[in-house]
Amino acid sequence: MRIAVTYDDGSVFQHFGHTQAFKVYTVENGEIVDSQVVSSNGQGHGALATLLADKAIDALVCGGIGMGAVNALSGYGIRVYAGVSGDADEAVSALLAGTLEYSESANCDHHHEHGEEHECHHHGDGHSCSCHH
Repeated sequence: MRIAVTYDDGSVFQHFGHTQAFKVYTVENGEIVDSQVVSSNGQGHGALATLLADKAIDALVCGGIGMGAVNALSGYGIRVYAGVSGDADEAVSALLAGTLEYSESANCDHHHEHGEEHECHHHGDGHSCSCHH
């Protein structure tokens, strides 16, 4: 099994489409046997799903993610664990232990209003997404 995490300086990066890197974990018999940081090469939302599929990823752990990206990843058979924050290594350990807290609805969609628990701000080229759960 291979798990990818949107990655920034040890933590789960909070916007799938703008991640600069993924940390990819190789898991055998429920144990992490290898991990490496892989650059996203500055690719956008659509190309990232293909990048992960090409790396034989089985699951993605991330913060905010749009439904288009979720659908693209699902089309490749990649399970999405969204709405995750904190330490990347701890998130993968929790996933393997069955205790990872995530939200299947932690989506960033800039075409509708978000509730108070999730704020996405679109600022042109300096787009940022801060997802609070």
